[in-house]
Amino acid sequence: MDLVLVLSFLLFMGVFTAIGLASVRVKQDTTDDYLIAGRGMHPGLAALSAVSTWNSGYMFIGAIGYTYLMGYSIIWLSIASFVGQFIAWIWLYKFIQEEAKGRDVRSLTSLVSNVSGAPEAKLAALLSVIFLSVYAAAQLTSGGKALLVMMGWSELVGILIGFVLVVAYCYAGGIRASIWTDAAQSCTMIVGSLVLCWVALSEVGGLSGLHGALAAQDRSLTSLYPPDLKFGLSLWMLGFLLGGLSVAGQPQVVSRVMTLGTDADRKKAMIWFFVWQTPFYLLIALIGLASRVIFPEANFDPELGLPMLAMDLLPPFLVGLILASIFAATMSTADSQVLACTAAVTDDLRPEWSQDHKKTKRVTLAIAVFATLISIGGQYIPGGNNVFGLVILAVYGLGSIFIPILIIRWMGYEPDTQHAVTMMLAAITGVILWRLMGWNMDVFESVPGMAAAFGAHFISNKIRSPETSSLGRYKLPDSRKIAAIAAAILIPVGAVEASYFLTSSESSDVIGGVGTYSVAGIYSYHQIAEGSEYVEDQGIVSIIANSDAAADQIDGNNIVGVRATLTHTDDETQQGLGCASPTTDEPQDDYVLANLSHGVFSHDGMGLSDFLVDVTWHNGDIINTTVSNMSKSEIQMMLDGESTGIGEHALDLEVNVETGGGLGCQTTDDGEEVAYTIELISLEYTIETVS
Repeated sequence: MDLVLVLSFLLFMGVFTAIGLASVRVKQDTTDDYLIAGRGMHPGLAALSAVSTWNSGYMFIGAIGYTYLMGYSIIWLSIASFVGQFIAWIWLYKFIQEEAKGRDVRSLTSLVSNVSGAPEAKLAALLSVIFLSVYAAAQLTSGGKALLVMMGWSELVGILIGFVLVVAYCYAGGIRASIWTDAAQSCTMIVGSLVLCWVALSEVGGLSGLHGALAAQDRSLTSLYPPDLKFGLSLWMLGFLLGGLSVAGQPQVVSRVMTLGTDADRKKAMIWFFVWQTPFYLLIALIGLASRVIFPEANFDPELGLPMLAMDLLPPFLVGLILASIFAATMSTADSQVLACTAAVTDDLRPEWSQDHKKTKRVTLAIAVFATLISIGGQYIPGGNNVFGLVILAVYGLGSIFIPILIIRWMGYEPDTQHAVTMMLAAITGVILWRLMGWNMDVFESVPGMAAAFGAHFISNKIRSPETSSLGRYKLPDSRKIAAIAAAILIPVGAVEASYFLTSSESSDVIGGVGTYSVAGIYSYHQIAEGSEYVEDQGIVSIIANSDAAADQIDGNNIVGVRATLTHTDDETQQGLGCASPTTDEPQDDYVLANLSHGVFSHDGMGLSDFLVDVTWHNGDIINTTVSNMSKSEIQMMLDGESTGIGEHALDLEVNVETGGGLGCQTTDDGEEVAYTIELISLEYTIETVS
């Protein structure tokens, strides 16, 4: 472990932690100050905190992984999400701020009804605690992943460190500590991201080199349209737009708006928010694409792209800064979510605790423990440590619960308890069923969740109170206007879907759509080292071979592995009168153990005389077979070694001597002379469509 990296990490973590803990000097021991900073926060600080809280581990870990997988089509996430967030800031946040200040409430859950602590508010609070705890767990997991890559510590250690910091932030200054830390982290992270993006682009040959390398891997990566969407492009994009709008359904972000005193402060904060977040989105997208080029291995975890890039390309001091920024961001966001859960519990589930500061802090501790247990449990469940998946579930689940109710209440419709509960249960049912059906990657959960909630609203209104307009103070348009609105929506949607269909067809022709293919291949071998080494008994000898030794042979070849061929002849000698006895053991064969490695790939082998050990980073099982239900590009990814194989290869040799002999027969064997040949393995293959 690099000492400079460790010291840099500790330095910046110490700075971030000190900033958060310094808030204890200006805090007041009241629940209002603890949860909403007395509604007196500076707009710039609130906005920078909102950027960090909204993005945090999702942006640094989850969004990097999603960009790695999706390529250029990630642009729709940014554009549609931007539009949704803009609508939230200029429209829903205004309503939320006025309503919260006028009623003196401190939690988003209180806004689903006119009365804090109403049954529908209690249900909203309970659902918030569940989803926000999952969200906070994703942040702890993000911090654990970052520490795993950069420091070599287990994810569990990172999660537990995060738990301690979350509790420390909360107890020190409540939401004020979180906002102060977020603001400092936002400043350092955008600088760190800019440096990392610049270095990464230089590494891949600039924007043109990036584009060429992505196209060489998979043509779909450079397409603006993702391939094979079950429900078309429009619903996929709508999911992102509603996801952006869902920012107004995130209690931990809305709490930042509640810390602002006036509507003018909200407008200033909105400008700060978008001026800061927009370039940050661009930097993260470029870093994600560069990580795809630099780490193309099939078994690479896409969510480790940013920390791995930092480790590979930046000096240790800057690596420590980025690691500290990621870790601080995830922890301060987790602490914001824990505080939002606390507000939901004390304001709605147990309103009698709302002014009891000590009980409020106990609730905070209990929520932090709950989130930590979810994060730890996720390490042992397949897919449970996927940050992007956890965040999407939490964000779109919360958005589906809150956004439809906030919209109809903004329109002047006042749902009673049964109406509001029906909408929330419909939303959560839609979200969960959609994910269980496995459709969430084709259309994110915000679409079915909000559609179910609005559907429940219109049906309930029609059945229970048909005399009341379902649009509140607005009237439903007549049939002619409805037809005009439908046409205005369906015509551009139809054009988009037609364009997507044609583009997807062209892409399938170029790349190869899902079907049945015959795969044939021929392996070739290129020597990069040869020699022999004497290996003493129980000793280890390390041999380093470089691909440069076969530069002319492997130029342009698809390198998919490396192998070592090993030979040795036992050279025991026996002396003594007892050696002539028929009961004396003959000299025994010696064992040679070998470990062959290249980067993260390695394999062990063992033999008594001649044997071979190899390491591959492709799927050789599909060579000379027929493959069904796959696309040509997927098969290519399985067979291409990309740039893996270039650089150093290590062969470690060890000898275990077996002597033999017996009483009066002395066997001498100190080791073995082991001859070796190291060769790179290349693969030429063809993929033919089976009619």
